[in-house]
Amino acid sequence: MVTSIAIAPEEHRARCDGLLARLADRGLSGVVLFDPYYVLYYAGFAFAPTERPIALVLAESGERALVVPRLEVEHAEAKAMLDRVDHYDEYPGEPRAETALASTLADLGLTGAIGADQDGYPWILGYRGPALSELAGATVVRIVEEIEEQMAVKSEAEIRLIRESVRWSHLAHRLLQRYTRPGLTETEVTQRASDEATSALLDAIGELYRAQSFFSFGAHAGYRGQIGRNSAIPHALAGNIVFQEGDVLVTGASAPVWGYLSELERTMVVGEPSAEQRRLFGHMKEAQEVAFGAIRPGVPCSEVDRAVRTYYAQHDLFAHWRHHTGHAIGLRYHEGPFLDIGDHTEIRAGMVFTVEPGLYSREHGGFRHSDTVLVVEDGIEVLTYYPRDLESLVVHA
Repeated sequence: MVTSIAIAPEEHRARCDGLLARLADRGLSGVVLFDPYYVLYYAGFAFAPTERPIALVLAESGERALVVPRLEVEHAEAKAMLDRVDHYDEYPGEPRAETALASTLADLGLTGAIGADQDGYPWILGYRGPALSELAGATVVRIVEEIEEQMAVKSEAEIRLIRESVRWSHLAHRLLQRYTRPGLTETEVTQRASDEATSALLDAIGELYRAQSFFSFGAHAGYRGQIGRNSAIPHALAGNIVFQEGDVLVTGASAPVWGYLSELERTMVVGEPSAEQRRLFGHMKEAQEVAFGAIRPGVPCSEVDRAVRTYYAQHDLFAHWRHHTGHAIGLRYHEGPFLDIGDHTEIRAGMVFTVEPGLYSREHGGFRHSDTVLVVEDGIEVLTYYPRDLESLVVHA
């Protein structure tokens, strides 16, 4: 019998029913979702967003429909966990693409007040169309907060997929570290490590594997330009940089597994670290330990960031501060809630966060580890287990 660790159809149905239950007292006739990650979460349908509008429609009765362009019909029918798939020919099309959505809304009885993630398909890649409120002649009530709250606490099935992502991101990172050496470029090392890790993933999981991602098809590890002085730019872009002795390197590794992601980042040094590199690395690692110790059920997210900021203040490190302590992760690489002084969401068991306080010096580089952690009843389980000590992360020249 063919088996899979993918999210089961019953769980997708339960998610849809759960959302409708959350909204039961809002007087809504149904829900319309356009965001591709929300569509994936509730319908199990991963797609590449284009100018052609796609919408998931949930009727108050529980009936589920997906509206897609003709080119996505067979794809949606094969992959989505739904009751019906409706379609239009093409965008802009004649009749207009939006007429199919209007027809589906009418068929399912969505009138009066409709819950939605946004008032219509976003104007991306050249799309220009009417607002949902205009199209349906209804009042649109934004329900993003309810959606994000539901997504924030992961099920056992979701956690299994994140653990599987961790496994393959570790392999990709191990290969990245192994192949990095002075004189090579980040492009060739990144490509080699990612290709080999992806091949191993496919050999292990086989034909059942699905990335369900529109930006990646397997395990990946790289530097994204965070090399040498550029490592002090937290969101640098890859630049085919040549590794040199003395470089500080900030890595990143992940692997989409049925859409779910983990995050593994490490700070490495090419050759013998300087005294200042050792000092900043040590403080970065201690700040991360502070965050680990602060995360537990019932604590506001803001208190975790506050604890890290207190450590920075005690050690006069704010000149090297650039960003908050972390964020949730799942189907999106960045999800809410955030380990940020301005986010007072109560941490709950089942949430999954990245923990990544960093220190950045123009002269000495950037220093950041990121680990993926699962919140459990008495604290956290650190899901990523790649070495964190400096000696294990020296790239010998």
